[in-house]
Amino acid sequence: MGRRRGCLLSSCVAGVLLLVSCQATPPRTEGRLRIVATTSIVADLARQLGGDAVEVTALMGPGIDPHLYRASEGDVARMQRADLVLYNGLHLEGKMTEVFARMRELGRPTLAVAECIPDSLLLRASGYGGVYDPHVWMDVRRWRYAAICVAETLARMDTARASFYQKRLARYLEELAATDAYVRQQSALLQPEQRVLVTSHDAFRYFGEAYGWEVHGLLGVSTATEAGTADVQQLADFVVARRIPAIFVESSVPERYLRALQEAVRARGFSVHLAGPLYSDALGDPGTSADTYVGMIRTNIDTIVQALQRKGTS
Repeated sequence: MGRRRGCLLSSCVAGVLLLVSCQATPPRTEGRLRIVATTSIVADLARQLGGDAVEVTALMGPGIDPHLYRASEGDVARMQRADLVLYNGLHLEGKMTEVFARMRELGRPTLAVAECIPDSLLLRASGYGGVYDPHVWMDVRRWRYAAICVAETLARMDTARASFYQKRLARYLEELAATDAYVRQQSALLQPEQRVLVTSHDAFRYFGEAYGWEVHGLLGVSTATEAGTADVQQLADFVVARRIPAIFVESSVPERYLRALQEAVRARGFSVHLAGPLYSDALGDPGTSADTYVGMIRTNIDTIVQALQRKGTS
C-alpha cells in the first residue's frame, strides 16, 4: 500500500537528495517552523503542540499503512526543505530507513518520537529479531513521552516561542490524562474474561498491557508479513473456544484477512461479527471522530466495547 509514484528508494534517493540539496530553501511561512511528519498520528502530535507556530505536512494520509510505505521523490524533497522531520521510528516506517539516514547526513534535524520512550517501557516484537514493537501510541501514558520530547525539541529550535510550546504541552498532557482515564473507564464496562481483542495485525499489544486486555493479531507486528492457513485456523479455533462475539478490521489493513478468519469460524459452526474499523497505524478521515490522536483512541475503545457487549451465536 502507500504511494508508488516516483522512483524506487534504493535506486534514486541519492539523486533526489542531490537535486533538492542544491535548491534554495524558501522562506518560512509567517515565521512558522516547517515540519514534515511521516504518519498522520505523528503529524497530529506536531499540530497539537505547535499550534499556529508550525506548518505541518503529513506524508501519509488516513488509511495509509506505514509498514509498506515507500517515499516518493516529492516526499524526499519536502523533507529536505523542512526545518524538522518527525517520524515514529522503531522500524515502523521500515522502507524509509535509508531516507532518514541520508537526511541526518545532510544535517536535516530529525526526531524519532517513539524512541523518546524509555527502553524499559518498550515491548519486544516476537519473531522480528528482538526489535521493539513500534505501536507505542496505543498506550496513552507511553505516548506522553513522545509529546514531551516533541515540545522540548520545538522549544529548543524556536526559543522565542519556548513558553508557548510549554503551555501547549501542559494542556495537551491534561487532555491525554483524561483520555487515558476514559479508556480505563470504558474497559471496566466489560468483565475481564470479555476483554479479548482480535484484530487484523498485532498493533494493540501496548493497549492490552496498559488497559488489561488479551490481544491477538492475525498478522504480525508488521503488515509486510502474510497470514498462513495455519495462522487462520489456529485463531479460528481460539475464537470459537472462547465464544468471542466480534473481531476487528483496521482502517489501514485490507479486510480480506479478517474475512478469511470469519469464514473459518463459520465453518466451525459459530458466528463472529466483523466489527470496526479500528484505527491502528493511521487516523481517520478529516471531519470524523477519529481525525486526531485523542479522537482515534476514544473512537477505538467505544467501537471495541460496543461490539464485544453483543453475543456470538452458534
